[in-house]
Amino acid sequence: MADERPFDLFLADESDAVLSGLSADDEPPDEAAPPPLAAERTLPFTVQLGLAPRAYQEEALAAWERADGRGVVVLPTGAGKTVLALMAAARLQARTLVVVPTLELLDQWRAALVERLGAPAEAVGQLGGGRRELRPLTVATYDSASMRGRQLPSFGLLVVDEAHHLPAATYRSIARKVDAPYRLGLSATPERADGRHADLAHLLGPEVYRRLPADLAAERHISTYRERRVYVDLTPAERMRYDRLMAEYRWYLSTRRIWTGGMDFFKDLVRRSGYDPAARRALRAHHEARLTALNADAKIAKVAELLERHRQDKVLVFSEYTALVDQLSRRLCLPAITYRTEARERQAILDSFRAHRYSKLAAGRVLNEGVDVPDANVAIVVSGSSATREYVQRLGRVLRPKPRPAVLYELISRRTIEGRSAQRRRPAGSGEVAA
Repeated sequence: MADERPFDLFLADESDAVLSGLSADDEPPDEAAPPPLAAERTLPFTVQLGLAPRAYQEEALAAWERADGRGVVVLPTGAGKTVLALMAAARLQARTLVVVPTLELLDQWRAALVERLGAPAEAVGQLGGGRRELRPLTVATYDSASMRGRQLPSFGLLVVDEAHHLPAATYRSIARKVDAPYRLGLSATPERADGRHADLAHLLGPEVYRRLPADLAAERHISTYRERRVYVDLTPAERMRYDRLMAEYRWYLSTRRIWTGGMDFFKDLVRRSGYDPAARRALRAHHEARLTALNADAKIAKVAELLERHRQDKVLVFSEYTALVDQLSRRLCLPAITYRTEARERQAILDSFRAHRYSKLAAGRVLNEGVDVPDANVAIVVSGSSATREYVQRLGRVLRPKPRPAVLYELISRRTIEGRSAQRRRPAGSGEVAA
């Protein structure tokens, strides 16, 4: 089963080979305490939060204020990071720019500013999706805010949602061109594989507050949850293919005496592939072996078994690869959403899931971030990358408060590299049970 991503993109994803570093244009913001907001940076009307914040949201805001209104707050998906930003805007009464990665999040933030903060609808602007409106409260996509020549003056507060995107070379200029004295970054998983998350301290301020899913679940702010690993066996044909490909990969490492214990060994291997055809063949063998493990045929049967076990539950089924999502949809008669699903159809499917007309849904990476996914209480990860961010995002899809515990299953092909990837992506403080 082929992965739709070009092999070169896969290598970039797997190797984490991009190097970090501030450019000359990205001077660290002044670390002095920000001055009181000038009149041109304050709202011409009064806003007020229309709900009672939770205790940890008050703690997070206080920690941010102690850091002179500059910094990053790390909270799990579903824990109310949007509310925290609205609290900051209301406390400051500041002209506010919110930067988001997707159009779906842009729409959600615009609605939150009107419905939860009480801002006049005509005072909420939008940059992105074909609109260019600078208003006292403005929501912009990263792409629109970072456009060359884009002017973003006179804001008092900069809110950066999914702040792990900001250090990217194409987006970091946003922090330079917005001169807002107050800055708040929000993320469930700020860590980046390329190490550039360290730059957030210069771009937005230091990490000022962090809570893990297990912490908030214990305090009943989000759903309690269980994590279960479910192992499946490769078919004889899959096992033969997997072993042959891994043998080719390991043979290259051994003949070149490449030590695999170092942090940067995969980066070095990718660099070698630029001039050594054998290195490129070895990497491709590793990639195809990984696909064989991730897309094992037995996983579909196991998903069917879990869906039967959770017949009365709302279940989200995640796969890293579109081809497997399509197979799950076709063989198990599941509604599915991938990057190819048109926006109108995607919304119709999500609305049906929200209204309980559907109780099961298969999805690819497109639902990891920036889409308001209706609540579910069971998640099944059929295949996933080694990225902690992806794992936390998918776990967060079932963590909204509910009477009974949520459960996340990870399906893992036995005796493959997939088990090590699953271990790497699990964040500190989580727990799991093998099944």
